[in-house]
Amino acid sequence: MGKSFLLSASAIIAGFVTTNAVAADSAYEPPMDLLASQIRDQGFACNKPESAKLEEGQSKPNETVWILKCENDSYRMTVVPDLAAKVEKLNK
Repeated sequence: MGKSFLLSASAIIAGFVTTNAVAADSAYEPPMDLLASQIRDQGFACNKPESAKLEEGQSKPNETVWILKCENDSYRMTVVPDLAAKVEKLNK
């Protein structure tokens, strides 16, 4: 799983975000497992993902920001299609 997986994951996440923007009031489950897989591929630990929350105020068109909570750590991920995510480890 290399660059092609990351590109696919980014495209899928972008699709989910677009769907979320259109159906903001509907019940929506963020792609927690997909984000956790992407963050692990980028060298970060996320053994058991617990939640993923879209940060709508921080997100922009084609640049979505997620807070991913894992059993061991929490991360702010900025996801841009066709690029690796920008990852910031958050203090617990």
